[in-house]
Amino acid sequence: MQGKVQQGVKTSIPEEIITKHYCGRLPGNFTQNQILVAQSINCSPESSPTLMTAHLPEVLDWLHGMEIPRGLEENPCPIPVLLYDEELSAEHLLFHYDGTPASAGLIRNFITLFQDNIKQSKATIISPSFIPKSKQREEQELIQLVSNSTFETSFIKFNFTRIGDFWSYAVKHQCTLLVTTKEYQADLAKVLFHFYKGGIWYNRLSFYLSY
Repeated sequence: MQGKVQQGVKTSIPEEIITKHYCGRLPGNFTQNQILVAQSINCSPESSPTLMTAHLPEVLDWLHGMEIPRGLEENPCPIPVLLYDEELSAEHLLFHYDGTPASAGLIRNFITLFQDNIKQSKATIISPSFIPKSKQREEQELIQLVSNSTFETSFIKFNFTRIGDFWSYAVKHQCTLLVTTKEYQADLAKVLFHFYKGGIWYNRLSFYLSY
């Protein structure tokens, strides 16, 4: 059963295709059980949802109903959004760290929420080639956090500036979950709009967007 969107949770995605979860730490079989993804989970007493999930094909059908694709949320809220396609898998995580407080918080919150689902995961962290000296300690702390939380972690320096670069990397290396900030959600909507069901579409890739 889906929970209703509460006041203060603003999203452009139609309410009928969103499922809300109220759980500070998701059950360990969440990424292995599509029923859990599609049905609202209430395992914590939070007053607001901690995660909103939506079936990606339904979201893309909604986007394709527009003449020009807009962002998934006109005024993005702090609640994470997870878009999943054929399946939801934590087999290979791709983390996007760009040195901003948003991306650092994103990774920490994801680890907290999914900690019981990623112990056997392979993780890749992509960071810009140049990180200010003031951010280097934070970068190392995040690498250590991901490494301690997953089975295998790699760290790569790429000067990716567009979400399409991360999407292409994820498809090429068969990543199953891209973790990035909502700062990129408008660009992601355009990428998905143009490549959905195309020749290089990868239906095992899900997307986690947050602040």
